[in-house]
Amino acid sequence: MDPDTVRHEWADRSGEYSPEYYAHYGPNDTSEAIRATVDRYLSDEAAVLEIGCSSGRHLAHLLEGGYTNLTGVEVNDDAFDVMAESYPELASQGTFYHDTIEAVVEDFADGQFDAVFAVETLQHIHPDSTWVFDELVRITDDLLVTVENEGDSDGTAEPDVTYVSEDIPLYHRDWHRVFTDRGLVEVDAVVGERDTRRTFRTEG
Repeated sequence: MDPDTVRHEWADRSGEYSPEYYAHYGPNDTSEAIRATVDRYLSDEAAVLEIGCSSGRHLAHLLEGGYTNLTGVEVNDDAFDVMAESYPELASQGTFYHDTIEAVVEDFADGQFDAVFAVETLQHIHPDSTWVFDELVRITDDLLVTVENEGDSDGTAEPDVTYVSEDIPLYHRDWHRVFTDRGLVEVDAVVGERDTRRTFRTEG
């Protein structure tokens, strides 16, 4: 499947794994873990970016914790209507981009964000777009957190591929290797039943 097809699948997503789906469930254990991680290393004045923010449940949990400089990127247009209904304070206070990360990441300044995180989003980046990972390192001033399904990744450069609902590819990568090869230092890793949460810093 080519990169544009993957993007369109998520842009038009409804039902399971859609913005409405995530808003229905609201903040979860992952939201709490991300906030605890940001709390550990940064102050509530930190500029935080979420890649693939959907309707905003993780960012809403950060806002509730006192973080106000929040930015999100999301390809699904419905996400912003759902956000306005489910998390109106976040919708009015945050800065949001309705686009793909490939389309906007190069416009961000070096070290623009104190923290960047993604939850089950980077695993959908097509192999032709892995240059995005270099850009994420560039725009991260301190903290990068990934919460992704690594599957049976064997640590090689090429990802294993499975499919969501038989039509959307999921690329299982060794995120430790992806970002330490790009100069970040992994300071924490928690392997869960579904995902692995990794925390990286620009300096150890």
